[in-house]
Amino acid sequence: MRLVFAGTPAPAVPSLRALLDSGRHEVAAVITRPDARAGRGRKVLRSPVGELADEHGIEVLTPARPSDPDFLARLRDIAPDCCPVVAYGALLKQEALDVPAHGWVNLHFSLLPAWRGAAPVQAAVRHGDEITGAATFRLVPELDAGPVYGVVTEPVRDTDTSGALLERLAVSGAGLLAATLDGIEDGTLDARPQPAEGVSYAPKVTPEDARADFTAPALAVDRLIRSVSPDPGAWAWFRDERLKLGPVSRTEETGLAPGEIDVQRRRVLVGTATGAVELGEVQAQGKKRMAARDWARGTRIEQGERLQ
Repeated sequence: MRLVFAGTPAPAVPSLRALLDSGRHEVAAVITRPDARAGRGRKVLRSPVGELADEHGIEVLTPARPSDPDFLARLRDIAPDCCPVVAYGALLKQEALDVPAHGWVNLHFSLLPAWRGAAPVQAAVRHGDEITGAATFRLVPELDAGPVYGVVTEPVRDTDTSGALLERLAVSGAGLLAATLDGIEDGTLDARPQPAEGVSYAPKVTPEDARADFTAPALAVDRLIRSVSPDPGAWAWFRDERLKLGPVSRTEETGLAPGEIDVQRRRVLVGTATGAVELGEVQAQGKKRMAARDWARGTRIEQGERLQ
């Protein structure tokens, strides 16, 4: 089939690469978010998907909005049979959805209808799901509600950050997307409506959502921090400044008040509503990321000080 691939961040790259390597489909163009400034130097950077398209000499479309008339006209000129989508990052309206004969096929990183929305992997980790996965479905105007072509499953490990889990799903999901497009082309695959039961939503996670609450049980603190690692990153207040927090480890230690810091010889503990957690890496404002024990040694934490 003649394809126009839509995607933006690194987790979409394995899918585009799988389609380019398949030898079966033609990727006629790529749609990605406009180049943006990033990093300390605030350089204008191409998205990871755009970079891969450039390497292969593929036309890259970067509409400010996918409803722009010029973009829609170009899409019609390209005349794709199908438009696969992976984490594109913009809402597609019906006028765009109607262009390809086989529609837009989205790879979503959850087992739909669970965790529709922008942050399904973060939600799976935070809520302690034991199994998650990825699904391919046909886009409709309603959020992530279209009929499903196929799924793959993936266990959620006790130590998984959202970043680690997403890396695995990006790879297994790429294979699912390629197989889905093969089945659509062959006429051997039909999409089935999602069940009405079991619908849940995973909205975008904001930096404020990533604040660690040490008045919660240790299990909840652990899951919250892993769910927002690496993005947007967990944090807590310490001496009126934000301290960034890497994943923690639960311990059997008790006796610390929520947020209370206990600096030991080889580790740094913080109290929760249940047992204490051991800090991993931390990053103070204006400092590099470092082991918590090195941070505590240089900070000279006084007895009774807390993370809040």
